[in-house]
Amino acid sequence: MGFWVISLLTVVILLWALQDILLPFIAGFVLAYFLDPVADWLERRGLSRMLATSAILTVAVLAVVTVVLVVVPILSDQIIKLAQDLPALLQALIAKADQVAPQSLKELIANSGTDVRGSIGDIASRATGWIATLLTSIWSGGMALVNVISLLVVTPIVAFYLLLDWDKIVAKIDGWLPRDHAEEIRGIARNIDHALAGFIRGQGTVCLLLGLFYAIGLSLAGLKFGLAIGFGAGLLSFIPYVGALVGGVLAIGVGLVQFWPDLTMIAVVIGIFAVGQFIEGNILSPKLVGGSIGLHPVWLMFALFAFGYVFGFVGLLLAVPLAAAAGVIVRYVLGKYLKSKLYIGNGAPAANEPVKLEQRRRKSR
Repeated sequence: MGFWVISLLTVVILLWALQDILLPFIAGFVLAYFLDPVADWLERRGLSRMLATSAILTVAVLAVVTVVLVVVPILSDQIIKLAQDLPALLQALIAKADQVAPQSLKELIANSGTDVRGSIGDIASRATGWIATLLTSIWSGGMALVNVISLLVVTPIVAFYLLLDWDKIVAKIDGWLPRDHAEEIRGIARNIDHALAGFIRGQGTVCLLLGLFYAIGLSLAGLKFGLAIGFGAGLLSFIPYVGALVGGVLAIGVGLVQFWPDLTMIAVVIGIFAVGQFIEGNILSPKLVGGSIGLHPVWLMFALFAFGYVFGFVGLLLAVPLAAAAGVIVRYVLGKYLKSKLYIGNGAPAANEPVKLEQRRRKSR
């Protein structure tokens, strides 16, 4: 226990001390982990590891460069304009609601003495300032010592060497395990890998595909800021329901202001998110993610806030992998506890016995 606690503290201290230069290395590790199954698949088809790694990284780099040169300028422009226009959009939405609201509701709000327009306008102004602050903090925290050019240069190099030697690295670490506990540690590592693969590879692919679907669908529908809203909804989909909820509310609100009284176009916007949720729930998630990956949405959001607060943008990248690993380890420790004498005591029923007794009572009734 002392060895593992000291190791954990050492890792946390190193992450905290080196957080300003870790971004390209963490990004390279995530990219290598994401693409390792593709390299293994190409190896099984007869390619050498070197050739498979070179082909994968070449395609990945070309895709990233294309996105940076074509999509990012448009996307960043839409995000900035959306943040600037948010107060005006909310005011216009209030005006539309005021036109269709029943007179009794208007009188009730007027008699309450609440300045709805002023309150929502103040909230919108605060939200705009918060978005600008968030983007500024991400930029300054994530790029304090490592600028965009170094990120684009160092990350592919790190990913290349990690992907090339991935199996050797795993075998080397396996050789360092204490022999008496090697099999048990391998079991924990397999469970962590299952959770990480389900989230980083599976859910990451789902988020990317959903972002593309929403962005293309909303752009074709002619929705203002459709590209930014669609990509944002897709990226936020790694937290269940959050992406669809935030993106849907934002898209429908903009659609009401832009298309009213054309109910057909508003229905198209709603239909895009409905179809997206159907595809995610019935096709993408079952195929790519599979069963439960063991990350509760509340635990996931807490991890994102906690790691982001402590480590900045690097913490946001580390939050999901470390949260998944922590969840596996906590379940392992809890399982040990429920089988231990500390929990069972002297002849007390085991953890599952009360459940069995209750099932017997129901059957007897």
